[in-house]
Amino acid sequence: MALPDWDLLEGIPEEDVNGVLALASPTNLSEGTVLFGLGDEATDLFLVVSGKVSLTLPLRVGGGHQDALVEERLPGQILGWSGLIPPHRYTLQAVASEDTVLLGLPRTALIELFSARPEVGYAVLTNVAKVIGQRLQVFQTMWIREMQRVLESRSA
Repeated sequence: MALPDWDLLEGIPEEDVNGVLALASPTNLSEGTVLFGLGDEATDLFLVVSGKVSLTLPLRVGGGHQDALVEERLPGQILGWSGLIPPHRYTLQAVASEDTVLLGLPRTALIELFSARPEVGYAVLTNVAKVIGQRLQVFQTMWIREMQRVLESRSA
């Protein structure tokens, strides 16, 4: 299986990419498997090798529960950036939308690598910041749409 280009490892020399990937452990998820839940301790960062992972926000609706889709992560993309960013709690729930293969990168091993190779740590954290910025834009768009809907219903 050919590995995708990783958004996490953009701009990093090949030898350092290999060093990061050497820390990874494969994880296979069947469709519908929950990888992590909202608020779970985040010990790992994940790279999607194949398949698709839905990131959802569990909500109470009426007397029940519904998962609101925030985004989907595809091959080459990361999920679980909370593994590197304090307070190390996952901010969404991750569920395999189909059979999926991931590479898990443990926080402790990554931090050790970053201590030895600060330029790799800088590049990885810059790439993680891009993902966090994209997620912020998604939530901002969702919030604006909801506020517009509320304001329109008040003026009707």
